[in-house]
Amino acid sequence: MDYSYLHLGEKADPDDHVICVYRITTKLPMEQAAASLAAEQSTGTWTGISTLERDIFERYGGRVTDIDGNVATVAFPKDDFCMDIGAVPQILSIIAGNLFGLHSIDKVRLENVFFPKSIRDEFKGPKFGLAGLRRILDRPEKPLVGTIVKPKIGLSPKDTARYVYESGKGGLTNSKDDETLVNQKFCPLQDRTVAIAEVLDQLESEGHKMVHAINVSTSGHKIIEAAENAQAWGAKQIMVDVLTTGFAAVQALAEDPSIKVPIHVHRTMHGAMTRDPLHGIAMLPIAKLCRMCGADALHVGTLGIGKMEGDSKSDINNIDACFDRSVEYKTVMPVCSGGVYPGLIDKIVRAAGRDVQIRAGGGVAGHPGGIRAGALAMSQAVDAAFFGIPLDEYAATHNELRTALDMWGLK
Repeated sequence: MDYSYLHLGEKADPDDHVICVYRITTKLPMEQAAASLAAEQSTGTWTGISTLERDIFERYGGRVTDIDGNVATVAFPKDDFCMDIGAVPQILSIIAGNLFGLHSIDKVRLENVFFPKSIRDEFKGPKFGLAGLRRILDRPEKPLVGTIVKPKIGLSPKDTARYVYESGKGGLTNSKDDETLVNQKFCPLQDRTVAIAEVLDQLESEGHKMVHAINVSTSGHKIIEAAENAQAWGAKQIMVDVLTTGFAAVQALAEDPSIKVPIHVHRTMHGAMTRDPLHGIAMLPIAKLCRMCGADALHVGTLGIGKMEGDSKSDINNIDACFDRSVEYKTVMPVCSGGVYPGLIDKIVRAAGRDVQIRAGGGVAGHPGGIRAGALAMSQAVDAAFFGIPLDEYAATHNELRTALDMWGLK
């Protein structure tokens, strides 16, 4: 039977469909390529089949509703998706599944996705979100400013805790494990968490609030236990590598009543999906899924000015997804990190606004004056940006910032 997946000019009901936007590179007419994508991801295959009744096709077939150049919009009926609460694996199997391997398409990139309320309601979103993190840190207006312990791996628990303490004495509000550190022999999870908890308590007794995100990224059947243990050992925040552990890991942590601390979500491995502008998955759909699953803070990029590949427009879209008021969830704290140093701060704040967490690893640990001086330089740069004072002008009376600008420059 010859059923058409093309419904150009029709408007799919956003309450009844998951609507996806794809950028398609193909030698075929776009109509044919887009139709093959819609067929493959819903009711069709490479040939006509006797088992596809019209009722099934009309109820569950994907619909290509728009083609604009090489961008196609495909609407998938909501009934194509699992009734299981928050079934992200099955969602991805439709919106970002076999389509990447189709012969009819040279390249394809999922640029955006819009979920109906009935599916969004199956997710709880962040427990704490942006406002919750601000309350914990008693920092209602200024951007949050943090570090990533460097080197990524190799430090002992004692040295890691010293790094965190020195960062806090320099005014930083946040620190975290790097994505590759979890429970290695040289820095066991328990010893590291306990040591860091002790210095965070010391900092608070000295009048400064700070949180550190402990990386609990591990096997799916162990991640709740790892998070519970870290929390029991004193962790004030946990971190999970969303793409290596899976969206379901974030969701499990966020929805488990035993986990009572915020979740910092790292996007390590995202470049395998996001870097090619014509193939893979853009960061925007990933950001939307992270928020649905319960991320309280999420890495979104550095607006194209850090060490990682990216561009300002895309990263601003990621930030907008963290704040989008058209969905029911708490807002997410966007995190800008990756090659950040004090000379970039003003540009980041001007582009991203004040509701942002800015992190520097090398930009703290690489300061000639050491960790505390590097943290002071970052804190001073954030203060200058917050008060609208040019960095060069502020640096005239703040030596740590002056040293950082002399070393790395002003963007």
